[in-house]
Amino acid sequence: MATQDDDEQGGKNADRIKDSAQQIWLAGLGAFAKMQQEGSKAFEALVKDGAGMQKKTQQAAEETLAQAQARMAGFANEFGTKAAGQWGKLENIFEERVGRALEKMGYPSPAEYAALQARVAALEAELQRAGKAAAPARGASRKTAGRSAAPAATAAKKTVRRGTGKAA
Repeated sequence: MATQDDDEQGGKNADRIKDSAQQIWLAGLGAFAKMQQEGSKAFEALVKDGAGMQKKTQQAAEETLAQAQARMAGFANEFGTKAAGQWGKLENIFEERVGRALEKMGYPSPAEYAALQARVAALEAELQRAGKAAAPARGASRKTAGRSAAPAATAAKKTVRRGTGKAA
């Protein structure tokens, strides 16, 4: 049951709330009136403060960006170095496997091929020397000059087994 004291207490609280709301309203109107009077000065001050804040944040952002770029460049260099090392290893493995496969198929190794090239070059040089030696002897019979070069070519064919590049 509501008593008379409770009703009076409730009425006083309502009056206090009304007074408080009225004061808040008046404070807002006063701030609005003051802003109208000093609005341009306050606006200019806010713009100046905002420009200063923007400059500070822009500098901080640029510093952070520069640091991030430096870190990313370091990561890129490190990644590139690691990738190049791994690529080199992969390349070596591939070359070894291809070399073994070619060897199994009977192809000469690079060393054997180089030795064969050297032998062919030596034989060609020997044939040229034999040809020059035979040139002055042209006055002699043609059968003799033709025989001196033919045995050297036949010997070269016999020393290399066909398909392997290895000497017989």
